[in-house]
Amino acid sequence: MLETSKTSSGRATLAALLTLTAVAQPFAPAFAGPNDQAKRLFDRITGTPPGATVLQQMSADIAGNNAMAAAQLAMQDPAFYNVTVRNFAAPMTNVAQSVFVPLNDYTATIIGMVRDNVPFNTVLSADLVYTGNMSGVPAYSPSNNNHYQYLDSNNADLSKVLQATQQSALTGIPSAATAGVMTTTAGASAFFSLGTNRRMLRFTMINYMCNDLNTIMDITRPPDRIRQDPSRSPGGDSRTFLNTCIGCHSGMDALAGAFAYYNFDTTANQLVYTPGQVQGKYAINTANFPYGHVTTDDSWINYWRQGANAVLGWSSSLPGSGNGAKAFGQEIENSAQFATCQVQKVFQAMCLRAPSNAADRAQVSQITADFVSSGYNMKTAFAESAVYCMGQ
Repeated sequence: MLETSKTSSGRATLAALLTLTAVAQPFAPAFAGPNDQAKRLFDRITGTPPGATVLQQMSADIAGNNAMAAAQLAMQDPAFYNVTVRNFAAPMTNVAQSVFVPLNDYTATIIGMVRDNVPFNTVLSADLVYTGNMSGVPAYSPSNNNHYQYLDSNNADLSKVLQATQQSALTGIPSAATAGVMTTTAGASAFFSLGTNRRMLRFTMINYMCNDLNTIMDITRPPDRIRQDPSRSPGGDSRTFLNTCIGCHSGMDALAGAFAYYNFDTTANQLVYTPGQVQGKYAINTANFPYGHVTTDDSWINYWRQGANAVLGWSSSLPGSGNGAKAFGQEIENSAQFATCQVQKVFQAMCLRAPSNAADRAQVSQITADFVSSGYNMKTAFAESAVYCMGQ
């Protein structure tokens, strides 16, 4: 048993302090010896100070030129999952991208995947959800968060109580229609509710490709899948559509067809899946441009495989088109940019800053290669990033 502990306030405290530290000390002074480096390494990984025994072992590993062993020891501490990984996952679960949100099935699933070394390039496609095995916990429900709120309120050790379960077995959604965290209750309530389901596309790109739509817009892509609701003459000027709007909608609408059978019912507070029946939200404001694309099924095509966004590194082993959210998730999570994005976010969490110079960028490239070759093991990315920054 490691000689550290955490309270439920540690997670929130760390989230606030990391922001302040990153602003106040973007480049902290290097530490002289293995003992100080071990302290810093443990703090970066867990957000807590190490116990004497753990510190001694980590210091010995660092002195023996085996800092990765020290990092792996630090990741055995429960705070790595209860604080660090939770803070890593939480912003991806909500539109505000806030870390200060209750535990939910989306966050718990990412924590469990990291703990169990589940290949992270299944996070958007697996028939998987993590629940808590704890005395007194309410049963998982796809229509409320009581199960996870109980774990939160009772300071459950997420490094121990989480267990993997088939998402389809708990939600009633067919396995072929499950899409990892996208079809968790938290994911659906945040990104499938109301609107036109374009929100799910946008935040998937933000969270898993590190690009918002304005950074990947491309006005050279075919406009044939743009739906009827966007005006072709916003403000009475068609040039605005041709020079701006088309840049996002051509790629976005072509991909968002993947979600045509999904909706989040805000009354029942539950994800709804209607195979073969396109949700009504895909046919709103049809009079804006009656000649626009009419969604008739859940097919999608990735027009961003060509043009400027080919640089995102789409997998040549996939066709670049398909049906449904699961196939769409596989398209995203098997791109080169997906892997780079996860490493960049981990680097930010461990180093308290974004990669900022040639050495940082070279290190991120190496960590990304190791992340992929390890079978998308997220602990590889956390350990290597923390080791790189432990003396800074």
